Amino acid sequence: MYAWMFRRLPGPLWVRILITLVILAALVVVLFGWVFPAISPYMPFNDGLVGSPSPGVGGTAGTGAA
Repeated sequence: MYAWMFRRLPGPLWVRILITLVILAALVVVLFGWVFPAISPYMPFNDGLVGSPSPGVGGTAGTGAA
């Protein structure tokens, strides 16, 4: 698929490489500028809480064990 798109670009090889780099740069700008900020509230990566802290479960705090 990418080879087909690259062959369809106009100009000699160096122009096609330049056009490809500009397209990739524009794609990165669009992703980081609009797409990722728009979907970040729906992603679970910003929660920061692994599990709910429960007293007495999973630790030795307060038992005197070292």
